Amino acid sequence: MARIFLETPRLVLREFSADDVPEVHRLGADPEVMRYLTGGRAVTWDEAVAKTREYVAGYERFGGHGYWAATERGSGRFLGTFKFHPEPVDEPGNFELGYRLHRWTWGAGYATEGAIALLRKGFAECGVERAWAQTMAVNRGSRRVMEKAGLRYVRTFFQERPQGPIPGHEHGDVEYAVTRRQWLAEGEDPGARREPGRAEGRAPRRPHP
Repeated sequence: MARIFLETPRLVLREFSADDVPEVHRLGADPEVMRYLTGGRAVTWDEAVAKTREYVAGYERFGGHGYWAATERGSGRFLGTFKFHPEPVDEPGNFELGYRLHRWTWGAGYATEGAIALLRKGFAECGVERAWAQTMAVNRGSRRVMEKAGLRYVRTFFQERPQGPIPGHEHGDVEYAVTRRQWLAEGEDPGARREPGRAEGRAPRRPHP
């Protein structure tokens, strides 16, 4: 059975296995999901196989951290992936955060919920001193998740991509980050008030049927 890294009210984040290739392929086949990663080019089956192998091998490389398959509690439905591991690998206290979820989950708060849980666990249990994330400057949805999770804007930068320019590349990429000290300074459990539905006193949103 795949190791479960953490659970939230609506999510289970577990290790990937070779059986997840179809899910990785299905996620990468949506041009909207891949819009800010490949310019919308779909992931091939061979790429999905290679990517899944990379995920599985990463747990040893990153000391038990890496990419996590996000599934819906109760139904077990595959929602997407989260990334949380040292980057660079030789800086164990410096973690990169990332997320890639199916389009039908967008707007339901899953990315924010997962990001907050990873940050909370990282700072409280995993020795993380700084967590950071990057995306294209025009990717407003991803930037909102970073902000809701408590990361702060650090910089705008420009980089070349192997696949060539992606629409919006002229605006550059952005980096957000938060340190353990900043996180703890906001309260004993600073992520709690950022969970979906909590900020304005509403109950958390229910999972999709």
